[in-house]
Amino acid sequence: MSNLLTDRQFWVDYWESKTGLSVNIPADYLFHKELASIIKTQNVKTAIELGGFPGYYAVFLKKYFKLDVTLLDYFVHQPVTNALLKANNLTENDIHIIETDLFNHNEQQQYDLVLSCGLIEHFNDTKDIIQRHIHFLKPGGTLLITLPNFKALNGWFQKSFDKDNYDKHNISCMDPQLLAGICAEAGLEVVQAKYFGHFSLWLENEKQKPAGVRILKKSLWLAGKVFTKVFPFNSRQLSPYIILEARKLYR
Repeated sequence: MSNLLTDRQFWVDYWESKTGLSVNIPADYLFHKELASIIKTQNVKTAIELGGFPGYYAVFLKKYFKLDVTLLDYFVHQPVTNALLKANNLTENDIHIIETDLFNHNEQQQYDLVLSCGLIEHFNDTKDIIQRHIHFLKPGGTLLITLPNFKALNGWFQKSFDKDNYDKHNISCMDPQLLAGICAEAGLEVVQAKYFGHFSLWLENEKQKPAGVRILKKSLWLAGKVFTKVFPFNSRQLSPYIILEARKLYR
């Protein structure tokens, strides 16, 4: 079985279907507190975002923390990234871009922070893709991986109303303890591995879905938000994300 659950054409089609990609990234962008804490406590100066086109987190890290940032993905459409940079008052020179297949990339440079958001779940071999993250990590550096939790209600919604997208994800890797175990086995110190966020639902290309699906999604989203406003907690059943933070020890 191939390690990849997607191919290049999937991502070309995916990004070509999107509009409004060049947005102004806010200071309270998702996971901003976690990133701010890592950067402050670990004195982060360099970072790489893996699989992050068009580069939202790379832009976030440059814009608000002035890091030396690299974006690596095997599909990069430069005009989109340039427009994103411009929308955030940055220039083409503010972010290093590497367009390459992660599995054929032999660069030896290492970084204080290695970040991916929504990448590892597109591979069958979770241990292997995490090891490829660790390859970029300096001793003492921090690994931050986030991914969707399709074992939650959001996953049922995806499976029921967007099966093609659901099938592009490795559901078995959506387990904080599994991810923590892989990092520990690789010699990293696990800082946190947990379900993250109280509740959310989403659909890719939602406007193209039937009206009934969109109404159901809106109703469930509202009910879930109200419930978790009253009873705020992270859980496997409701939390939309998983977050893993680990540190590479000095040897």
